[in-house]
Amino acid sequence: MTTSTRLSLTPTERRTTVCLAGLFAARMLGLFLVLPVFAVAAQTLQGGMDPVQVGLALGIYGLTQAVMQIPFGMASDRWGRRPVILFGMVLFMVGSVICAMSDTIYWVTIGRAIQGSGAISAAITAWLADSTRPEVRTRAMAMIGASIGMSFAVSLVLSPFVVGFVGLSGLFWVITALGAIAFIVAGWVIPTVPQVKEDSSSAGVLSVFTDGGLVRLNIGVFFLHLSQIALFVVVPPLLSEYGGLSANHLWHAYLPVILVSFVFMVPIIIVTEKRRAHVQTLKLCVLLLIVVGAGLATLSSGWWPLLFWLFLFFVAFNVLEALQPSLVSRLAPAGMKGLALGVYSTTQALGLFLGGVLGGWLSRSAGSNAVFWAVAVLSALWFVSTVSLKAPAMQASPVQSDSGN
Repeated sequence: MTTSTRLSLTPTERRTTVCLAGLFAARMLGLFLVLPVFAVAAQTLQGGMDPVQVGLALGIYGLTQAVMQIPFGMASDRWGRRPVILFGMVLFMVGSVICAMSDTIYWVTIGRAIQGSGAISAAITAWLADSTRPEVRTRAMAMIGASIGMSFAVSLVLSPFVVGFVGLSGLFWVITALGAIAFIVAGWVIPTVPQVKEDSSSAGVLSVFTDGGLVRLNIGVFFLHLSQIALFVVVPPLLSEYGGLSANHLWHAYLPVILVSFVFMVPIIIVTEKRRAHVQTLKLCVLLLIVVGAGLATLSSGWWPLLFWLFLFFVAFNVLEALQPSLVSRLAPAGMKGLALGVYSTTQALGLFLGGVLGGWLSRSAGSNAVFWAVAVLSALWFVSTVSLKAPAMQASPVQSDSGN
């Protein structure tokens, strides 16, 4: 088999990846629709003027995801990816309905917590890892990442219009419908794929929590998503201030930034895979986040500077979203992908929760610049943790049939 052939997705890999990307996109669109406008739209809710309460409502789903990701990941290893994902989508829809029927920030926070308890990210990513060879997995993960990014881009356009026409409550009803679409995709569209038999030995389980490479990747995704949510506590109001944009026009800023960042992300991923430079690219992207945090704190006073730093943030963010889960799946012990990605998703979710809380608290007590400096400092700590990170061996592993998917 030639190198070019090995670096191409097979028809089966491509079909499964596209289906899983669609599932992830539908679910993440349901989450992203809230993010771009919530800090402004929440002011219509009782208690929605408090940045700390807004940050808590944004981040609380991350806390419940943190609690549930490992159990969901382990359950998907044992009983199959599909049934676990379907159950998670039911919880997501229930939480969305509660948010739609709420008129206080308190009950929206409760609904968001229930949304987050449907913690299926690890199961979806493990399903993708089951379906792809290691040498093309980053490319497949990049397709997932691209679908998530496109969901975010769509949310930037759709969310302001929905809020403008039917308010925050109507937005949550749209999110409920997207959850139903994702449920259908998971139940009837995605094909069954082989799944490696679970290694249930205590040594195998322990290695997931003690492997140095996995620990460093978990630290990384924690800092990445903490930074993301903290930024989106303070960035929407700044865009409104500098650009004179209302909540239903914020997409004028977000959409071009996201689309251009994808143009830069794609060749980075392709070159990374061809040169097998996953760890080197990861380190460079973390360095870029340090620059972004410092740049936002010192050189973002104005419309165009703010957009420039947001563009760089999304380039680094999108590349890291593709690289890190691919590396986790390759470092995980055989049959432990679900658990390893569950731990990874747990630390990711903790970052989401603490990002909302930290962003809200710093914004209220010290202003937006304190949030930006926090991003720079956390990224610097992350970079230090990557110094001894080594690339895992490229080894294709056989898979066994499992109808549980």
